[in-house]
Amino acid sequence: MSLHWLCPDQVFDGQTLRSGMALGLVDGRVQGLCGIADLPDGARRHIVGGIVTPGYLDLQVNGGGDALLNSDPSPAAMQIIAAAHRRFGTVGVLPTVITDRPEVLAAAVEAAIAAKGMQGILGLHIEGPHISLARRGTHAAAHLRPLDSTTMAHVARLRAAGITVKITLAPEAVQPGQIAALVALGAIVSLGHSDATAEAVQAALTEGASCFTHLFNAMSPMLGRAPGMTGAAINSGAYCGFICDGHHVSDAMLGLAIRARPLPDRMFLVSDAMATVGGSDSFVLYGQKIRLVDGMLVNAEGSLAGAHVTMAESVARLVRVLGIAPQAALRMAVTVPATLISAPELAQIVDRDAADLLVLGPDMMPSGTCADQLSRTF
Repeated sequence: MSLHWLCPDQVFDGQTLRSGMALGLVDGRVQGLCGIADLPDGARRHIVGGIVTPGYLDLQVNGGGDALLNSDPSPAAMQIIAAAHRRFGTVGVLPTVITDRPEVLAAAVEAAIAAKGMQGILGLHIEGPHISLARRGTHAAAHLRPLDSTTMAHVARLRAAGITVKITLAPEAVQPGQIAALVALGAIVSLGHSDATAEAVQAALTEGASCFTHLFNAMSPMLGRAPGMTGAAINSGAYCGFICDGHHVSDAMLGLAIRARPLPDRMFLVSDAMATVGGSDSFVLYGQKIRLVDGMLVNAEGSLAGAHVTMAESVARLVRVLGIAPQAALRMAVTVPATLISAPELAQIVDRDAADLLVLGPDMMPSGTCADQLSRTF
């Protein structure tokens, strides 16, 4: 075994952005961190320009590489989606199945169980069908329904198999006690696609809901005399996923929300990506063609239908456009999602494969991975 040292400008170790650090690698895996000044004489070192960070984690991914989970709820589609996003620096995804026929959800559950342990697949996100008609967005109205025993059984089966489950629902689509029952199963209950009042949101949080889905989008707005779900989310101590593509939410409003949160490390980036990421410029959802127009995915009704953005682009936009510090932006793409799904090891540098570690250039975009650096150098 031969020890090699990569010496980047900075290292994001999952907690802080550190200068003057070297990564010690053996057989392509990080064995430890050491101050560059403390490296022994004769150490095999390579200077790396830029920031080294753990790869990104995306907890809301509908598709990629021309695959869409709703159209093909299979382990193969999940692999295609994960591989498509890995090309852009996302090393772990939570495949998302949105509102659809009951058999589509059942097939997605089977696929998630079969895909357990596959590279880059973190579990399953069930977004709908237990959501509000008024705030359904692109979700098909015909398939909406209150939370039922069938979905509860799906979640129980996934959790019994050790699968991470995030389920997005609207407070108005559940009965008292159902959120608590989902939480008792070990599911992450996320509130979204809802026209609920702030009071109804608080009741759901009291039952154990701990997250909000794509803050600002498809939820009752924040008004001067009615905080709605948006205001309740920002005021809460819960986690909030958000899309940062310049289309779904005003950059100014995102900046306001980030600054207004009462607790740190509760905001995390999601892409809400569709099949077009790493694929062609259109796809079919519910039998309708969704087209990419000026960076936006729109359906026949003119509604946004997911997003065409990567986590890498979102991190760069946070830093360059919103003025968020690089360390804070990286925490939103790595540390916070890892914490939410109880996988802190995915935010660590040590004991990680070099292929899971990104090298970011001055523009905060990935220029490759540490594995690429090793192959070019040694």
